[in-house]
Amino acid sequence: MSKILFKRTKILATIGPAVSSEEQVRELIMEGVNGCRLNFSHGDNETRDKHIEWIRKAAQEKGRSVAIVQDLQGPKIRLGLVKDNHYDIAEGDEIILDASIKEQEQDGILPVQYNLAQKVKIGEPIYMFDGKIRTHVAEIVSDTAIKVVAENKGFVMNNKGLNLPETDFGGDILTPKDLADIEFGATRDFDYVALSFIQRADDIHKLREILRSHNSDAKIIAKIETKKAVESDEALEEIVKASDAIMVARGDMAVEAGAEIVPIIQRKLVTMCREHSKVCIVATQTMGSMVDNPEPTRAEVSDVANAVIQGADVVMLSDETAVGKYPLETVRAMKKVILYTQNNSTIQPIPYDPQSDNRKYDAITKAAARMAETIDADVIICQTASGATANAMAAQRPNLPIISVTGDVRVANQLSLAYANSAFVRPYSEDFGLELAKELKDSGYLQVPKGKKELVAVIVAGNRDFCGTDTIKVRQI
Repeated sequence: MSKILFKRTKILATIGPAVSSEEQVRELIMEGVNGCRLNFSHGDNETRDKHIEWIRKAAQEKGRSVAIVQDLQGPKIRLGLVKDNHYDIAEGDEIILDASIKEQEQDGILPVQYNLAQKVKIGEPIYMFDGKIRTHVAEIVSDTAIKVVAENKGFVMNNKGLNLPETDFGGDILTPKDLADIEFGATRDFDYVALSFIQRADDIHKLREILRSHNSDAKIIAKIETKKAVESDEALEEIVKASDAIMVARGDMAVEAGAEIVPIIQRKLVTMCREHSKVCIVATQTMGSMVDNPEPTRAEVSDVANAVIQGADVVMLSDETAVGKYPLETVRAMKKVILYTQNNSTIQPIPYDPQSDNRKYDAITKAAARMAETIDADVIICQTASGATANAMAAQRPNLPIISVTGDVRVANQLSLAYANSAFVRPYSEDFGLELAKELKDSGYLQVPKGKKELVAVIVAGNRDFCGTDTIKVRQI
């Protein structure tokens, strides 16, 4: 099959202090970033408004769609302020974690920014400082305090995180801060809202109700990082079905459920997302060493390449672009790995038929993908109103670009994270897919491959007033 050089696996980059100007945001997008993540665990709304403005302006200048993701903090439980920002812990130490204080005043008592007394049970593990200190609950001391016993020695510092892998939060994962951030986000230009520390599908349903109450049309990304979320394939699949996209949040997942399970869960989630036509994002330390170094390690290159081979829609950068020394170099390195891998390997096939709620989309897009391969097509054009057709086509993982055209700006931005999709906004007509293909060929965006006289396009379309997507056309341009 002739190849047009498009990056099919997308890049989601976190915007932070390392990218603190309009020019830096523009450079990231020009280098190949398809989506920008704003982490609501840090920063303020005034800065976020600037970031949104810069992202939209840069996307418009490049003539492309870019997704903006609001990543909610969730119940990320942290210590408060520790005396002198360092507190040594010995094996066997008994420590009080008290939510009624903000600063440490005496040895043996540490402030915590969440009332654990109402959630934990005796014997449940609590891991401090990314798992460096392992403890278990020994006693519920009061309405605001618990006692834990340390199982190893180490130290903690200000605001270090706690992980509670066995604790059931009973659906109480949206904090007052999250609710305020959702209300703020509903008045801003966010395409996705990412929900942290999901334990069950009901958590997603609750967030969707809240978003609708604020008239938000943002899609939901479910961050998979708790032990409860991955305790069974059935529970995991219910979360996938309830969400619009999945983020494999490998950092907290490794602490809560064990590092050894992460590669297997990642593979399962990529497959489940393809079966249900949902976007899958592989996150955390994809190129972590580039926070401080201008080149990735061999292991990081292999990690990104493996995500591409598995068929992930998106690979994400966190600290690398938020606070790292080499944000642009990191995006260039990631893009280089994606392009080489996709053009020198094949995506692993899913072992059984897709299972999304709309089997008609699956059948039509599967037929279109096979047709495109059989006739040596150069591009697939999707005419889509809601994005469902384009997502179903992306789930087939064709080895050629997908050009999606829609009349809805929000849909186009959301499709920026879908595999192989380049989304454009045009006024609706029965042939606006073909018209766009001609326009992109005339502009040089789509080029006739060497050895061919014409561009061959497979167009997936339909009549929006009747049956929706129901037509596959082949056109030479």
